[in-house]
Amino acid sequence: MASRSNKFQTTAFEAEDFAFEERVSLYMLLEDSQRAVKKKYLLHRLIFIAYISPELADKRDLGAHYEQLYQKLQQFYQGDGVTGLLLIYPSYVVHTIESSSDVLFSVLRDLRNMEEHRTLIVDPKILVMSHDIPNRLFQQWSYKVLKLPARTLVDKSHREPTEKLVSESLTLLLRLGTYLLRTPKSSKTPPDSILDKVPELIIPQDTIGDLLEREELLSSQKYLETYDSPLNIVMDSERVWPPSEHLGLI
Repeated sequence: MASRSNKFQTTAFEAEDFAFEERVSLYMLLEDSQRAVKKKYLLHRLIFIAYISPELADKRDLGAHYEQLYQKLQQFYQGDGVTGLLLIYPSYVVHTIESSSDVLFSVLRDLRNMEEHRTLIVDPKILVMSHDIPNRLFQQWSYKVLKLPARTLVDKSHREPTEKLVSESLTLLLRLGTYLLRTPKSSKTPPDSILDKVPELIIPQDTIGDLLEREELLSSQKYLETYDSPLNIVMDSERVWPPSEHLGLI
């Protein structure tokens, strides 16, 4: 009887020795952190430029259009917050939007519709679509009508590469966003004093006008066509001659 008791104790002891310890992986920690903040989507950033339609009498109507659009999208895509900045120049716009992919592609489709009617925006070009960005650059969405002189004519004999102009423009926007991020949360329209303090962070009008003429940048229509079109992949077997179905006849 004693031997059976000792044997049982030994078996229980060995079971404790070989019991697996539950360990927490990095993936589990990330999953818990996302669940804690109720993160339901990846964050993306869209930046585009465009001409302002000559038919637009009051530039504030453009800001009102996007305010109404984002209110509707947030009702449809609940929890997908929209942040960013719309800069309205005398003849151009530079628009930065941060949200989910569903919201951003809804913005692109709205942009395509506006381009067809030509009442607010004309000939938009996509500067960048950044996927899965780690953090928001803006605290909220807002717009600003810039009080700048009209664009001056520049010498087009020397043109900078498109990649350089895009890189310089994105750098200025990111620096501007970082600057605004350090300021207290403001109203829908940022006070003039905030942006007036950093005129060097505003993309020059000549740069925007030059980029809008570059064929390398995709319009909203072309971008959506590329996104919505099926992906045709040519398999290696399709490059073989004669075709596989005729090999048995040779």
